[in-house]
Amino acid sequence: QVRLVESGGGLVQAGESLRLSCAASGSLFGINAMGWYRQPPGKQRELVATITTDGRTNYADSVKGRFTISRDNAKKTVHLQMNSLKPEDTAVYYCTLGLLPTTPNYWGQGTQVTVSS
Repeated sequence: QVRLVESGGGLVQAGESLRLSCAASGSLFGINAMGWYRQPPGKQRELVATITTDGRTNYADSVKGRFTISRDNAKKTVHLQMNSLKPEDTAVYYCTLGLLPTTPNYWGQGTQVTVSS
């Protein structure tokens, strides 16, 4: 059974940085893409960034240039470095795992990121 555990969320001020981490466990055979989605208060869940096994990345326009996704295949971890945070980045962030970048098969429990102005 696949399990995803996120860490690194918290409360920061606008302009500051946070680094989210996610550790995967279980059988990941055939799983190619890891990523991060988020759900802002009162809004739908949205893609933040994804990364494939061979390192191809994809970012939402709203985070390009500020966020960087990375992964360690050997350690089954994915990270999201978030710089220059804005209040509109406030959301619950979810780690994901899937066959394809935009169709997650597994979700973490979520970690809260709050950015104050």
